[in-house]
Amino acid sequence: MKKTLLTLMIASVAFSSFAQENKTKTGWKFGGALPAVTYDSNLGFQYGALVDFFNYGDPGVFPKFLDHTYTEISRFTKGSGIYRMMFESFHLIPGVHLTSDLSYLPDQAYHFYGFNGYESIFNKDWMDDESSDYRTMMFYRFKRNQFRFKNDFEGKLSGEHIMWNAGFAFQNFMNSSVDIDKLNKGKDETLPSVTEEPGLYERYQALGLISENEADGGWVNTIKAGLSWDSRDNRPNPMKGLWTEIGIEVSPKFLGNDWGFTRLYITHRQYFTLIQNDLSFVYRLGYQSSLSGEVPFFYQSQVITSMLTGTTNEGLGGSNSLRGVLKNRVIGDGFIYGNFELRWKPIYFRLFKQDCYLGFNAFYDLGRVTKMIEMPSNLQTTFNSIYPGENYSDYFNMGEEKFHQCAGISIMPVMNQNFVIAVDIGKSFNKQDGNIGFSIGLNYLF
Repeated sequence: MKKTLLTLMIASVAFSSFAQENKTKTGWKFGGALPAVTYDSNLGFQYGALVDFFNYGDPGVFPKFLDHTYTEISRFTKGSGIYRMMFESFHLIPGVHLTSDLSYLPDQAYHFYGFNGYESIFNKDWMDDESSDYRTMMFYRFKRNQFRFKNDFEGKLSGEHIMWNAGFAFQNFMNSSVDIDKLNKGKDETLPSVTEEPGLYERYQALGLISENEADGGWVNTIKAGLSWDSRDNRPNPMKGLWTEIGIEVSPKFLGNDWGFTRLYITHRQYFTLIQNDLSFVYRLGYQSSLSGEVPFFYQSQVITSMLTGTTNEGLGGSNSLRGVLKNRVIGDGFIYGNFELRWKPIYFRLFKQDCYLGFNAFYDLGRVTKMIEMPSNLQTTFNSIYPGENYSDYFNMGEEKFHQCAGISIMPVMNQNFVIAVDIGKSFNKQDGNIGFSIGLNYLF
């Protein structure tokens, strides 16, 4: 796949007239904008923008804020896109931190590399149209459209640091094979149909690894509750403190779910100041596992947290978890992960009457499946009967799961401490996890 990327990052140029000369912000202020232009030979031209606004209220609140709105509308010309509105408030419900997210996330080519990490083999040549082993660029893809209405709540339970958190979400996933006809429209060199060259999604259905009940998606409506300890000195980029949480997510049948399950999540984050205001060491450790029921395959990639801080929170693999590993490469019924970062803020400056700094991070990420998705004992026999001309060992390598690792750097332009652009470049340690991961988004990872 040939892909070119041009990203324009604009920090409050058009709205600089709203800024104040002093460093105290009051009332609603423009936070920043990130227009992006990309082109993908299969998905088409992407266009759109995202924008942030913050309500700082009365003097004395800044750099904290009372309310925050985030809106993003972007799409590819061949169908994929992001349509998201998020509202965050610390005062709408007295004593409660609220986030409410309404999103529609159509994806013409969602990443799917099989189950249980290294037990599923990744062959990059099957997607490389210049390789003699080429099959289709869409071999590790399927179509997934997601509707999401998600609400998270947090409040003090005892003292300054012990918090309760809760939430509910209504989510509908619409899955199907990649729409090859749509992707081929207007192209001289076309992709083969899924009938001619089925991808991994179609093959997993034929093998019974994806059940008929799961294949098309469905509603996954959840409620969650948990406890946390939060002693961070600030939210956008803490320099000291702890942020630890434990909780349960439940998908009960009475909410109209097609599946019922319970999952546990534990996340621990810690922040250390090495040089006052300029250099810190931070780390995050996470664990997640199903406790009961059956989690549908397309929901296994959802990483649970008390608060959703980005457009998605999926992994393991990709910009939200393992930043040099293929997106959603590590899928299992339970997993652990860790992120370790040195965060440096060497450059402070004023731009368009705004307080800004430029940060640099060095990171190391790792994770692995701890609870495997159960595979049939007769899988090899079934495979050989359905695909007699292929090798089972080209797809499966049972018992080989281990830690997936990557390392890299991040460039962090920040305005008014709250509007954070994250440019991440990561390198995987194993070619089974891909090669270089590159992403542009918002906010520090944790």
